[in-house]
Amino acid sequence: MKTMSGMAGAVILCAGMLLSFSAYANGGEYEDNIAAVDAFKAAAVKNVGHGKKVYFASPMFNHAEKEFNLKVTRVLEDYGYQVFLPQRDGIEAATLEGKSEEEMIKMIFALDSTEVKNADIVFMNIDGRVPDEGACVELGMAYGIGKRCYGFKTDTHSVELGLDMNPMISGCMIKFFKNYDGDRLIEEIQRYLSENAL
Repeated sequence: MKTMSGMAGAVILCAGMLLSFSAYANGGEYEDNIAAVDAFKAAAVKNVGHGKKVYFASPMFNHAEKEFNLKVTRVLEDYGYQVFLPQRDGIEAATLEGKSEEEMIKMIFALDSTEVKNADIVFMNIDGRVPDEGACVELGMAYGIGKRCYGFKTDTHSVELGLDMNPMISGCMIKFFKNYDGDRLIEEIQRYLSENAL
């Protein structure tokens, strides 16, 4: 029960973060917001193929996550994309010594938020019982300023719980890749990139 309530809290937190960063502060009626969402996404889709800078939003807290992030990053780089992968190109709090929590927060937030702003594309790993909170914030920032957003998932946690993707996350995506076999997911991304630009 504790796991379910913690998971529900994390889902609510992620959804709230996405809402806070997206472009719906204008108020209005439900139908107006549907039209605004369609227009917003259409504007992002118009830019497909323009710009190759990718921000890779993902959990990066264990060896398996980091290895899979690197595999997907290599695929993107093989197709000519310039990827900012925080675990490789950024700052990991666990590796910082002699810094206060406040200093670490400022350093990491300043770098990662700048890289999101400078990217053309956000590519998000949505694996986990719930998506990584930091990656949700990065997705919300990117979507709110009109970046092209893509996601992928290999994790079966939500399937086992009878849930599907959170619409506040999948609704930001131009394309979402889902395959519960990691190698097949990578093949799917390669096939897509051989025929399409991000």
